[in-house]
Amino acid sequence: GYFLARRITGPLSSLRNAAERLGRGEMVEAVPEKGPQDVRQVISSFNEMQDRLTGFVVDRTRMLAAISHDLRTPITSLRLRAEFIDDADLRNKVSETLDEMERMIGATLSFAKEEAANEETKVVDLAGLLQSLAGDMSDMGEDVTYKGLDRYTYPCRHHILLRALRNITENATRYGERARLHLSLDADGPKIIIEDDGPGIPESHLEYVFEPFVRLETSRNTETGGIGLGLAIARTIIRAHGGEIFMANRKEGGLRAVIELPEEEGPHQR
Repeated sequence: GYFLARRITGPLSSLRNAAERLGRGEMVEAVPEKGPQDVRQVISSFNEMQDRLTGFVVDRTRMLAAISHDLRTPITSLRLRAEFIDDADLRNKVSETLDEMERMIGATLSFAKEEAANEETKVVDLAGLLQSLAGDMSDMGEDVTYKGLDRYTYPCRHHILLRALRNITENATRYGERARLHLSLDADGPKIIIEDDGPGIPESHLEYVFEPFVRLETSRNTETGGIGLGLAIARTIIRAHGGEIFMANRKEGGLRAVIELPEEEGPHQR
């Protein structure tokens, strides 16, 4: 009975680990097809699904790259023709519109590449990551502070997770004057909170802000409003780590971004 159980639970354990890693957006090698026939069939189906998902992401990224390349050619042509417009105001407006189109193309490609990112997962000090982010932005003149755990090691894809946290923090300083970063730990895993002192947003738009190209401010100035992909990219990265993010208005005023990451097995230094 013991060896029979081992023959079943061993392959199922490997399958579970692979499924969890795939759910976090990691690249996973094909799971060895071992065990009873039913278990082997399940593992085979999982491997085929993984291949299809990987192929879909790669194909979509290539398609967007091709579209971006093709769109840059007519934009360059329009930019050259705009130089022959006699009206200076109209010429400047056309150039600004073309600049925004180029930024949107670049941001769209970046958004697609986030889902195809293949950065290796490493154990990092999550508290140190937030402290460094706060320090770097403070050095640039932004009002960003950190409070929370002094140290907490956590497996993640360091560079893209940092990008997500930076996007959210920059959003807070842009619209809420300052950002307060906080790291805590609850029963489900680490929790990161980023608060600001801005005007907040309507309750009906708390989920809408994560949609691509959404900018709630009335101004169309990309210098203040950006392209509208920062929070969309952040949510893509966080979900790729098996986590979730949501927004809430603070009673005291301002906006609160809550990032919940899954607890990982193994010892942590706190």
